[in-house]
Amino acid sequence: MIDKKRLEQEMIAWRHDIHQHPEAAFEEEQTAKLVARLLRRFGYEVEENVGKTGVVGVLKNGDGPVIALRADMDANKIIEKNTFDYASKTEQRMHACGHDGHTATLLGAAELIADEMAFKGTVVLIFQPAEEPGWGADAMIKDGLMERYGIQEIYGQHNFTYWKKGTMQIPVGPCMAAEDDFVIQIHGVGGHASGPHATKDPIVIGAEIVMALQTIVSRNVNPLRPAVVSCTEFITDGAPNAIPSNVTIKGDCRSYDPKISELIEERMKAVVKSVCEMNNAEWEFEYSREFIATLNDKTCAEWAAKAAEKVYGKQNVVLGCDPVMGSEDFAKYQQFVPGCYCFTGNVDETHCMPNHHACYDYNDGILLPAAEWFAELVKMRMA
Repeated sequence: MIDKKRLEQEMIAWRHDIHQHPEAAFEEEQTAKLVARLLRRFGYEVEENVGKTGVVGVLKNGDGPVIALRADMDANKIIEKNTFDYASKTEQRMHACGHDGHTATLLGAAELIADEMAFKGTVVLIFQPAEEPGWGADAMIKDGLMERYGIQEIYGQHNFTYWKKGTMQIPVGPCMAAEDDFVIQIHGVGGHASGPHATKDPIVIGAEIVMALQTIVSRNVNPLRPAVVSCTEFITDGAPNAIPSNVTIKGDCRSYDPKISELIEERMKAVVKSVCEMNNAEWEFEYSREFIATLNDKTCAEWAAKAAEKVYGKQNVVLGCDPVMGSEDFAKYQQFVPGCYCFTGNVDETHCMPNHHACYDYNDGILLPAAEWFAELVKMRMA
């Protein structure tokens, strides 16, 4: 029987090591080597370089279903502001979303599953690269992941700073939104700041566009259907005493319904065209779909909840919680097989920064319970 206190301390050490050496999308070579070495130590068959830098571990115990568990490994391109001793040593790289914790959690689950062997079938552990830009799942799938291992169901979890440590939230159906990105370019005529009448000021035009875009959701989308339009960058080629000639506006949109995504694109293009033509300026518009919506299978969600209740207690598990508007490429796997993506609470007195904040840190206290949840899920689903 495994010593869980020892395992928890090892998981913390793995997590701190990964946090200290963060690697962004498709850079995860050191992390992948650590994962592969530990999986082999636990008795798994290991395949490396799946989808460039991904790692897959396989453990078979007789005939039965083939169930996959997934963790993401990549870091963010953020400068860390934390000062603890395991803070990032890599310039402009930081584990600001907790993928260090997700990797350590699945490694802990791997050891628990191998130690108990309380399942019939095949467990496939997926350590995925490049989740942040949404490229990693697709890369592993194109590398033959789903067919090669015959995966029939898939499960994953993400720490979340909306909910308290010791809880798990499990959406049924809509889980995480689709993400669309846009780039708007406005080409006016610049000039001296003292003579705006002689220019076609793209800053004023851009400001009109930014404000008008806010009416797309509020006045075009059914208020009962979730949608978000956010402008996140406003870039000019001007100077304090010069009106610029060009402005670039970037941002993203979130929704669950492809029809709403189409509506947003159509209305956004119409707003840009109309405002620029009204101001006699040139314009360009790009709209791309980066993530599809993550939709949880009802039966998989129910199994995930049963396992969570065993670990966290029934009072700390919410089955059918509200979806969130963030995005996840876990959805790519769900195009092939049923699956469920869950949220593990990260918040306590010392862990309250949101994901992607420069002072965010994964809560070490949630590592072991999340690993036990994965192991319990395997035990129950593959009895």
